[in-house]
Amino acid sequence: MMDTTNGSFSRTWAELLLAAVILARSTSYVMTKIGLQGMAPFSLLGIRFITAFLFLLPLGWRRLKSVSAGTWLRGMLLGTSFFAVMAAEVLGLRTTEASAAAFLENTAIVFVPLLEAVLRRSLPDIPILLSTLVSFSGVALLTLKGGSFSISQGESLCLAAAAFYACTITLPDRLSRRDDPLALGILQVGFIGLYGIVMAFLFEVPRMPTTASEWGVILGLAVVCSDFGFTLQPVAQSGTTSERAGLFSALGPLGAALSGYVFLNERLGITGALGMG
Repeated sequence: MMDTTNGSFSRTWAELLLAAVILARSTSYVMTKIGLQGMAPFSLLGIRFITAFLFLLPLGWRRLKSVSAGTWLRGMLLGTSFFAVMAAEVLGLRTTEASAAAFLENTAIVFVPLLEAVLRRSLPDIPILLSTLVSFSGVALLTLKGGSFSISQGESLCLAAAAFYACTITLPDRLSRRDDPLALGILQVGFIGLYGIVMAFLFEVPRMPTTASEWGVILGLAVVCSDFGFTLQPVAQSGTTSERAGLFSALGPLGAALSGYVFLNERLGITGALGMG
């Protein structure tokens, strides 16, 4: 991969890849909802990412053999951060519609510039503050029920996932420029799977998928959402900035809303549509 992040050509292709990555990962909300009908959350998470890692291992084995201990550590940090996102997401999806979960989680679009402002010790610009107000107004509309504002435990978990996701978006901007971003992507997938399996043994009765539909969900989540959607995010972000990457989070709710409408018969309603707007 060219390391010419200042060039418009490099940034254009990096951001096209990032858009594709986020849209691919947006389908995970619907597939996870389907998978949770028969599997426990951490079991689903662990098997999904271990399967994804096993698919990636033959392609990335040579890269992983040559990386330094520091790269393994940074891959573990990325995996830990993304596991926090995924754990909050999958627990929230047990009681939250896929489209609403996607909207709430991708309020990371607000948190990223605010976090960057803290890290850089400079106040956010006025447009950022205005966008924060608009975005949280959208969250309020998405969670209006019966004319009153309420937020469920599942929706709270999705908002926590948004905060974790903001931290995760800022990490590659500081890590992937030091290392092979593809190796980092493979390592983070492996660590997410490892954490999921550990949590499944601690808090659940782990079991393997037993039906064709469960294996179909696992393979879809592993190949489309994890191998493509997670592994290539550090690669894409190595060609742009974390602030611009945060803006692309807005594509996630669009993909989730469309797939939720098609496959789960979900409806946003008038207030939900306004929140999406």
